[in-house]
Amino acid sequence: MVVASLIPMAMVMTLWLMYLTGVGLNQVSLAALIMALGLLVDNAIVVSEAMMVKMEEGMKPFNAAMSASGELLIPLLVSSLTTSAAFLAFFLAENTMGEMMGPLFIVISLALLSSWLLAMTMIPSLGERFIKVEQKEKGTEESGLFGLLNVYYKKLLKTTLKFPLLSIAIIIGMFIGSLSLFGKLPFIFFPDSDRNLVTLDMNLPLGTKINKAEEIVEKIEAYIESDLLTNQERTAGIVDWSSFIGEGPSSYDLGYQPGEANSGYAHMLLNTSSFSENNMVVQKLDQFCLENFPNAKTTIGPLAGGGGGGLGDVEIKVTGESPEELYRISEVIKQKMNSSTGTKNINDNWGAKIKKLIVDIDPSKGDRAGLTNQDIALSLQTTLDGSKAGSFRDGDDNIPIIMRNEGSEEIDVHQLGGVNLIAQNSGQTVPLVQVADIEPDWHYPKILRRNLYRNMTISCDALDGYTASNLTDQILPWLENESKSWPPGYSYTLGGESEQSGEAMGAVIEKLPLVGFIILLLLILQFNSFRKTFIVLATIPLGLIGVILGLLIFRSSFGFMAFLGVISLAGIVINNAIVLLDRIKIESEELKKAPYEAIVSAAQQRFRPILLTTFTTTLGLIPLYLGGGEMWEPMAISIMVGLLFATVITLLFVPVLYKVLFRIKT
Repeated sequence: MVVASLIPMAMVMTLWLMYLTGVGLNQVSLAALIMALGLLVDNAIVVSEAMMVKMEEGMKPFNAAMSASGELLIPLLVSSLTTSAAFLAFFLAENTMGEMMGPLFIVISLALLSSWLLAMTMIPSLGERFIKVEQKEKGTEESGLFGLLNVYYKKLLKTTLKFPLLSIAIIIGMFIGSLSLFGKLPFIFFPDSDRNLVTLDMNLPLGTKINKAEEIVEKIEAYIESDLLTNQERTAGIVDWSSFIGEGPSSYDLGYQPGEANSGYAHMLLNTSSFSENNMVVQKLDQFCLENFPNAKTTIGPLAGGGGGGLGDVEIKVTGESPEELYRISEVIKQKMNSSTGTKNINDNWGAKIKKLIVDIDPSKGDRAGLTNQDIALSLQTTLDGSKAGSFRDGDDNIPIIMRNEGSEEIDVHQLGGVNLIAQNSGQTVPLVQVADIEPDWHYPKILRRNLYRNMTISCDALDGYTASNLTDQILPWLENESKSWPPGYSYTLGGESEQSGEAMGAVIEKLPLVGFIILLLLILQFNSFRKTFIVLATIPLGLIGVILGLLIFRSSFGFMAFLGVISLAGIVINNAIVLLDRIKIESEELKKAPYEAIVSAAQQRFRPILLTTFTTTLGLIPLYLGGGEMWEPMAISIMVGLLFATVITLLFVPVLYKVLFRIKT
């Protein structure tokens, strides 16, 4: 009860500090609070455990409280700071992931510091008053479940200490073996949002009139009403929707980026009855659009979870000089994507060539008619699209007044030569055919550049049941071989999820050296020993054993959130190692025990608090695993299973490595 009392107090204190620092409640900060739930009791467990041990040895409650809090003041502060520092890289990352995950560092840091402060003040006060422990005679074993476990642990520990090099070799072998299984994990950088929301983006060939886009959207809406809209008979499907034609809405989520505004563009937001119905809605709309609007490029899917809106699952960005060659290469890549299993929505960002009318002006004829190029352009614009003649003010809005020829929307191509051009200087009118030739031609709808070079992006999405990494594994080997036959000056880079994951991971990894330096500095200040610091740092990679096995057992995937779990796990493992090494120091220096006895005694003293902190952290993450959806599940699994393995390994690896590095005789 003394330990549990810390949870509501630390939570209230953390929420108050969040309010003072301007951190709001959202999906990330709430997940951070759940993560902190398991971490913040660690300090209270260690302090109350130390008090119990001292009271069992005959010390009075007041003296036990003072002694326990005094000897643990700095070690627990350092362990809290190192755990907090592990999340610093996400706060410093300079990209969308940093913006999204930055609050994790702030919330967990506030929670851990609140926990440390209360563990040094409230827990000793309550413990001195309420913890009742009978004095034990020296040599008597601890009773209860943890006492029984401690007996078996002592036997196992002495066995591993008897064969230290073999024990280290087995642990390193387990680590290498787990790394060999890493390739079997599916890679999903960031899962789609688990909201009951589907988005539809439609792009018609450039130059399409907005009326045509509106007509297609109305047909899609009619199909939704007849086949997908929920009613008394149909409980699963689309609840309601909003349509935006010509221009998308302003950014409403990190997973959405507005498409390029043009008359042939439309964006639809579709609220479904539940997240589980999203795939059904996507499949039916995909099929309907493919059968009825072959000229329209439609992308339908759930909202992207990691700020990747508007990106294909797989993107190949081809750079070169000649648009014709880029078109040829893109067609070959599209054919490969089409023949690959699990692909859909195969497109490029230039679009198909469109028919244009070239108005070739004869300068001499124009001069004789008193027409300038500007006169011709202005007359054609007024006739075909309309020119702005003024504006009408309606409240706070300015509505443009457009002047154009009557019936210009239905004008025939053959009638274009008879359009009258007005000479601004003389006011005379001349038919277009007298001063220019009109020639139809096929042209590129747009030519896009990247880093000043012409660049075409060919993209595809993954069908349900496939991941972007599955498609990349199929296409990439072929692409590497195919690119060798391209003309000189043509190259490719990967975009989509591959590029996004590289940027996000890179932004975090870029800050890890700074984080590592801070943790190293804290450990050296705490231990004043390079060998002890090395022992702590050597335990960090061992957490990967449990992470990889856990993700395989629970059939989850590795991605950004699992990577976040690995970083979080590192902070917790460091915490356990610090507490154990600090106790070895107390046993040998203050209690004057022989080095070997100090290791065994310290390991047994810290067995119960380390095990309790592992269980509380693991149990605290179960709600995140059960209710966090696809986004938080990999992180929860990584920490829970990784910590269970890391705890067992830490309780054996740290004492054995300490014995080897300090050359202690059995």
